[in-house]
Amino acid sequence: MNYNEKSSGDKMKDDWFERLQKLQVTRADMNSLIMNYLVTEGFREAAEKFKMESGIQPNIDLDTLDERIKIRDAIQRGKIEEAISLVNNLQPELLDNDRYLFFHLQQQHLIELIRDRNIEAALDFAQTHLAERGEENPEILSELERTLALLAFEEPEASPFGELLHPSQRQKVASELNAAILEMENRDSTPKLANLLKLLLWAQDQLDSKKVKYPKMTDLAKGTIDDPK
Repeated sequence: MNYNEKSSGDKMKDDWFERLQKLQVTRADMNSLIMNYLVTEGFREAAEKFKMESGIQPNIDLDTLDERIKIRDAIQRGKIEEAISLVNNLQPELLDNDRYLFFHLQQQHLIELIRDRNIEAALDFAQTHLAERGEENPEILSELERTLALLAFEEPEASPFGELLHPSQRQKVASELNAAILEMENRDSTPKLANLLKLLLWAQDQLDSKKVKYPKMTDLAKGTIDDPK
């Protein structure tokens, strides 16, 4: 019985791959998706190299990426006040209009103070700039409490909230800010490739909810497809 089920699953998987191979996705289309991702995320150097290798022309002047790159780099170096200044020069109304985004930048500045073990400055900054906002918004209060909880540990990196000190946290804030800037410039804020992956995950969730057996992609990064269960 188990052998037959495995054979049936293998047959379904083989049929699935056969159908995929019949789909015509041109190299030009794939290259366009990659270029769109590089431009949207602000990877100018990679976009320039890819332009030379693939012959694909970006849909914007790559020089226009410079300011977004400076802002992203400032955040990834932990220089949040520098990033805020650059944003205000580029899009003066952005942080006034998007207060939740502004909170995330202030929260990241607080995280950087804690990372540097500048406890007194961290407490003063939280009290002066963030406490009132936390009282007004329960969601902000929850995020603020998680951040301040880092102060309770001698080694905050090893605490239950240590992910806030991971480089991925800086990247998360940088991506959120990058998307907001693109929206202000009336550009797509999410790479087309990311939208395709979201569509794939949504389609798999729909199939799972209906208990449909199908070869499921379980690792997007590696393209791993498991046998139907």
